[in-house]
Amino acid sequence: MREMVRMRRGTWTAALLAVTVTGSLMTGCTTGGGPGDDGRAPDPGRSRSPSPDESGTGRPDTGSVLAVKIDNVPAARPQTGLDAADVVYAEQVEGGLSRLMAVFASRLPKAVGPVRSARESDLELLRQFDDPTLAFSGAQRKLLPLIDGAPLHPQVPGKVTGAWYRGGGKAAPHNLYLRPRQLVGPAPGEDALTTGFRFGAAPAGGTPENSRTVRFPSARFTFTWSAERKRWLVAMDGTPTVTAEGASVAPATVVIQYVKVRQSKYHDFLGNNTPYTETVGSGTARVLRDGRAFDANWSRPGASDGTRFTTTDGGPMNFARGQVWVVFAKA
Repeated sequence: MREMVRMRRGTWTAALLAVTVTGSLMTGCTTGGGPGDDGRAPDPGRSRSPSPDESGTGRPDTGSVLAVKIDNVPAARPQTGLDAADVVYAEQVEGGLSRLMAVFASRLPKAVGPVRSARESDLELLRQFDDPTLAFSGAQRKLLPLIDGAPLHPQVPGKVTGAWYRGGGKAAPHNLYLRPRQLVGPAPGEDALTTGFRFGAAPAGGTPENSRTVRFPSARFTFTWSAERKRWLVAMDGTPTVTAEGASVAPATVVIQYVKVRQSKYHDFLGNNTPYTETVGSGTARVLRDGRAFDANWSRPGASDGTRFTTTDGGPMNFARGQVWVVFAKA
C-alpha cells in the first residue's frame, strides 16, 4: 500500500514540478517561471490540485523532519527561522557559492526563508531520514525525475495553499518564504533526527579553539566561541549571522566534515558545473564544542545510514546539546 501511495504521489509531483520549475539555473540558483520563482506570491485564493496523499490535503502525512533549502547569498540575508533548526548543513553550489539546508524536528518557526532550489546532493544527504519532507523553490528540469523517485516528500510553492508567500524588503528570487506549520503540521520531535549523531559529555583531549574559518571558493563561514553563551557565533562572508527577527545564530556544535566534492552532470545557466557533495563514505572531520576542537573521523556506509563520528582513538565523538552546524569542506 505504501508503495502504491508513493507511485501516485510521484506522478502528481512530476506534473506539478514540471509546471512550477523552469529548466535552467543561474549562478547558484534556479531561474524562475513558475509560482515559486516569478516574483509573485502564490494566490491563496486560487485552487490548485494537491498531491493525492494519505490526508487528502496536499500535505505530507509523514511525522518526519522538514528540510528547507535556504538561500545564502548576501542579497538573501538576513534569513528567517534559521535559529530554530536542529541541524544546518552548509554546501557548495555553482560558482563556489554556498547554500544551506535547515532541518527541523524539535520545533517549527513561524516562517523560514528565503527558500531556494534543490541540488542532486540533497537527495543522498536526506536518505538518512525516514520519509522526510523537502521544501524548495524548484530544480533543474533534468533533476526532476530523480527528485520524483527519491524517498521523500517534495514540496514546492502552490502545492499547499497558504504555506508559501513573498516577503517584502528583498527582490525576487530572494523573497520566497515558507510557513512550516501550514505545510507539515506540528513538529515531529527529536526522535525524527535519525542522523546518527550522539549527544553527551565531551571526550577527553581536544585543543582550545576561539575561532575557525571554513572557506569555499566564493564564500566563507567563521565560528567564534562565546564563553558567555557557551555557543559558537556564526559569521558568513565576514558578517555576523543574525536572523530577520534579531536572533543570533549560535550552534552548540560545529562539524567541519571533509568530503569529496566532484563535478556532476548538471550545469547552471552560465555553464558553471553544479558540484556534487558526497556524504556517503568515510573521512576526517573537525568538531568544535565547548570552546575546544577535536579531530574526528566520520563514517556513513550507505545512503540510508546516519553519519557516525568517532574520535581518532575510536571512541564516540559526542556533540553538545543544541543546534548542530555541518559544513561540507572539500577534502
